[in-house]
Amino acid sequence: MNWGVFEGLLSGVNKYSTAFGRVWLSLVFIFRLLVYLVAAERVWSDDHKDFDCNTLQPGCTNVCFDHFFPISHIRLWALQLILVTCPSLLVIMHVAYREAKEQRLRETKGDKYRCVYPNPGKKRGGLWWTYLLSLIFKAGVDVVFLYIFYHLYTNYTLPRRVKCELPPCPNVVDCFISRPTEKNIFTLFMVVTTCVCVVLNLVEAAYLIGKRCHECQQAR
Repeated sequence: MNWGVFEGLLSGVNKYSTAFGRVWLSLVFIFRLLVYLVAAERVWSDDHKDFDCNTLQPGCTNVCFDHFFPISHIRLWALQLILVTCPSLLVIMHVAYREAKEQRLRETKGDKYRCVYPNPGKKRGGLWWTYLLSLIFKAGVDVVFLYIFYHLYTNYTLPRRVKCELPPCPNVVDCFISRPTEKNIFTLFMVVTTCVCVVLNLVEAAYLIGKRCHECQQAR
């Protein structure tokens, strides 16, 4: 991974964000992305290998694991982080489009050039809508994934023992999950930080709408 490019992207997101957006970015980067890369990924690295069932029937353990873990926490979190960070990059791309348009007009019109975007990064017009929709999309993605986790893993917790009676298991067998307590702690941590991110996105959206309404009232 090119950390120089990544640092540039983070700087761009910070530059065009409000104070709430900067707090959200710090929360995502430190408490979600770094925790995912440094700790959570290792905790789930042995989930299939150490999923034990009290039977020697070939295929039974694999079938039971697939039933109770249809999608890995790690892969779901990776997809969630990708989807939740992409809208911020769209804001940067919108600003870059404005800057490129200014440069193109400046070169083609010369002395007749009139500035269209005095401040390309100012959230007005289309950029305001892009930023607002990005907040709603990020909050929506987090809420959807919270529901998916709750639906797949009731109350966001993993039991110490699960009972499985799917073919080709000969009868009801007991299966044991590797390190359920540690996984439950990490799951709870990620759920709490996701909820905080949702609140920050909604607060920032309300702030933008309230500020815009106030400016419109003053203009009248």
